[in-house]
Amino acid sequence: MYKAIINNNEFEVDFSSSDNKAGTINNSKFEIDSIDLKEGHFNILKNYKSYNAEIVSFDADEKTYKIKVNGNVYTVKVKDRFDLLLQSMGMDALATKKVNELKAPMPGLVLDVRVKVGDVIKKGEPLVVLEAMKMENVLKSVADVTIKKIAIEKGNAVEKNQVLIFFE
Repeated sequence: MYKAIINNNEFEVDFSSSDNKAGTINNSKFEIDSIDLKEGHFNILKNYKSYNAEIVSFDADEKTYKIKVNGNVYTVKVKDRFDLLLQSMGMDALATKKVNELKAPMPGLVLDVRVKVGDVIKKGEPLVVLEAMKMENVLKSVADVTIKKIAIEKGNAVEKNQVLIFFE
């Protein structure tokens, strides 16, 4: 049993064959046939209709795919039986990382601080722009966080592993 969330719509998927080509989606039976065209590209046949599919990206930590089907891009988050078990026990939040601070990955110069104390930040949003070896590096949030304290300001020189920002 799997749960697939596709562009915020939830589907329960249960495969009845070992090759994952038959089963049910929300208790409706399905059968598909697919051909691997090349790495990450497939042709899928369902109900006598052909679909071209491509895996655009995959985030293993989040179990999230971006898939292009006949030119349309879909975000697909997959929850397997273990994810569903943790969720049913209320332990799914324990599986996520708690991040307390942002440290400098290398020595450099702070070019910009893009947040302020109290900001609620989503994973992937930019926090700090750091210049190192004549290159600008945008340091992004690795989790959803709230800014507790900013330990640097624009123009500061920082050392590797120096704490830049503290999170609540």
